[in-house]
Amino acid sequence: MKTPFYISHKLIWISSISLGILTSIPKIVDHNFILSEGIADFGVTTGFALLIWYYNIYSIPAYTKKTGSKNVISPQLFIGLGVGLVLMFVLSSIQYYILSHLNFGPKMLMYEVRGVLINLTFYMFIHLLYQTYLNQQVVRELERSMSANLAAQYELLKQQVNPHFLFNSLNTLKYMVESNDTQSAEFIIKLADFYRFTLGSLKLNLLPLGEELQIMDSYIYLLKARFEEGLVVSLNLRREIYGSFIPPFTLQLLVENCIKHNIVSLEKPLHISIGQEDDYLIVSNNMQPRKISESSTGLGLENINQRYLHLSEKEISIIMNTETFTIKLPIIYEHTNN
Repeated sequence: MKTPFYISHKLIWISSISLGILTSIPKIVDHNFILSEGIADFGVTTGFALLIWYYNIYSIPAYTKKTGSKNVISPQLFIGLGVGLVLMFVLSSIQYYILSHLNFGPKMLMYEVRGVLINLTFYMFIHLLYQTYLNQQVVRELERSMSANLAAQYELLKQQVNPHFLFNSLNTLKYMVESNDTQSAEFIIKLADFYRFTLGSLKLNLLPLGEELQIMDSYIYLLKARFEEGLVVSLNLRREIYGSFIPPFTLQLLVENCIKHNIVSLEKPLHISIGQEDDYLIVSNNMQPRKISESSTGLGLENINQRYLHLSEKEISIIMNTETFTIKLPIIYEHTNN
């Protein structure tokens, strides 16, 4: 969670009151010192400083978020100066209304010059603080993303080079070779393709959906050789989203999750569908839970969710009822591999 930009109210009030006192000192030492004028001068400067503090604290972050500009000299600077001139005019007019014996012209000019100097000082200071804050947020987000990415990659590596999956695949291959199955050569090619894709994609943050589906094709082929008609995987995606992006092996991990927790047999086939709904990929399966599920860390779905949060600032959705288990993955249209 991001820490909001914040400047201590104590700092704001102390600095504003200090400015009011400093600007009143010349009047206090003047031998013609009039208490009411000193108080009015103090009030105008302090009030102006407080208003400019809060105006800039709100407007500078809002302008930066809206435009993305980090330049010190920007339209916001001139807008702020204009706002400051108007504020000082209003405060000076109130003072003149209270102390009508003052010469308004020279006083107004003095206040406006003072206001511009205060405004520029506060603007520069707050702009510097906000840019420092943004840089710190970027560093924290990078550190958090790197940490989560490393954890996700470790989990992916354990899943992809899963000894159980490799053992089952080799057992299936052994059976196919012993029975002179004509698909043995194709099985070996798919197994090699799957592990080649796996080792070649682990360091990527995002992968084109079309490439992810190629990996899935090899993976499903290997699973079908083992489960035969006990596993039915259907794909219903529009070709135009094949150029979108997805964290590597997301679909494979979800399919593996389905198999871990559900019965897969010729008598009770497991149906897994991969489709699309608006801006989401939908992975759904019929619920036929095992009495004893395969061992699982329980981190698979959480890691996928964390990767989506870091890469797209969107969460996956999990929808479960007595008949189906569904995962909704936000479609990522923008490439962010670094």
